[in-house]
Amino acid sequence: MSIIFSQKLRLTVGIAASLLVGLTASHLYNQNKNQKIAQQSQNIDNNFISNQQLNNFTTTTSFSPTSLQSTAVNTNFWQTDQEQVNQYNPSKSEQNLAATSISYPIIDEWRKYKYSVNGNQVLSAAQLPTNKVNFNQSDLLSVLVNTRKYFQEHGKADPDILRPGLLSTQKVTTEDILKTLDFMIEVLQEDIAKNRITRLQNPNFINRHFRVIRWNAYKPDNPNQKQLRITKYAVFTHPGTRKKTSTYNTPIYSLKDNTATDKFYTRYTKQDVLSGIYEPGGKEYGKVAPLAYLTRNGLEEALMQGTILINFLDGSKGFFNVDRNNGMSYIRGLKATAQKRYWYFRQVDAIKGYGYKIDAKISIKPGVTFAGDVLNIGLGRVVIIENTQSGRRQLQMGVIADTGGAFLPNLYQLDYLAGIFPNQKSFRQYIGKLPEYANAYFLVKK
Repeated sequence: MSIIFSQKLRLTVGIAASLLVGLTASHLYNQNKNQKIAQQSQNIDNNFISNQQLNNFTTTTSFSPTSLQSTAVNTNFWQTDQEQVNQYNPSKSEQNLAATSISYPIIDEWRKYKYSVNGNQVLSAAQLPTNKVNFNQSDLLSVLVNTRKYFQEHGKADPDILRPGLLSTQKVTTEDILKTLDFMIEVLQEDIAKNRITRLQNPNFINRHFRVIRWNAYKPDNPNQKQLRITKYAVFTHPGTRKKTSTYNTPIYSLKDNTATDKFYTRYTKQDVLSGIYEPGGKEYGKVAPLAYLTRNGLEEALMQGTILINFLDGSKGFFNVDRNNGMSYIRGLKATAQKRYWYFRQVDAIKGYGYKIDAKISIKPGVTFAGDVLNIGLGRVVIIENTQSGRRQLQMGVIADTGGAFLPNLYQLDYLAGIFPNQKSFRQYIGKLPEYANAYFLVKK
């Protein structure tokens, strides 16, 4: 009995061991296969734009000469090797996969894969509620024109903007986005010329001529959040001086032109800069140009908002916009004074938004501009947010024409450019009337 039992036991153990090895091998194979699929999907998306598409996307559009003005904030943090884009010609099957794949790979500002998201869980077909859409007609036209002009003039130098983005899971291409901008520009120019309320404020007109795509927030650590968080940013006015004083003792600096090859500034944190390394007697004195001196609070607001309007004590004034940073990541949840990221500024003629370099940035207007995840959502996406105030539905239209460190990546938030304010108190009073969360819709020309 014991011998038979022992043989049966050995046989049973052998079969169990074989099953265990087989299951383990199958799991490892599937895991490896899934990782390869995610990587392939990312590579296809990153290389989606061919030379022919670049030429098609940047076709000339006629612009009203009066509409090339405006205001805005932050910067682009990456740049793809243009030779790689020019050499790659995707096959038809790869183009179809990029356009129709439900799973979309999300990347961060350093182009590293973070996670994949099911597009159908985030985006869905919808109809706009039958309420008037609010926006300033001339301001929206200005931002639409400036954004379209950026595609036209900088699409080859900044191929990031030609990524199809999350909307590709709904078969929306970058060309569809440009057609949307072109159509809206045409409608607004015609309506403004005829001195009438634009048709773009009529929800029936929008539902007839546009695909309306509902955007449900996607936040990995809070899957219950469905509405978008609507934060607000602004440009603040601050007093300042051209030279350091006891009160205005915190500098903003500009990088000199010869620093394009010398990346010395990437070695220093914000705390290093504020310790005086660029001031007389500092070890890097003379390598950067001081633009102005503010209070420490003024500097932190300039860094946070991306633009500051300085009223100098000599009676002059000027806008200053972030140009390049030291390459250190912004850390969410860390207080502003402890952040290591530091921005160098340039003086500009207005508020500036998205752009791969300082003299290419989009001019934007308050009230019709959102900052968002340009890399994963996309530049130039027209968004309507919906909320309820005093029991009535409110619809507000704007364009994603700006970005920032908080949006890399971010599929659950937009930052609304509220305006220019003299202080935090007036800013807080104004935004207290605005929604913290809202339903959101993309508009894409049919």
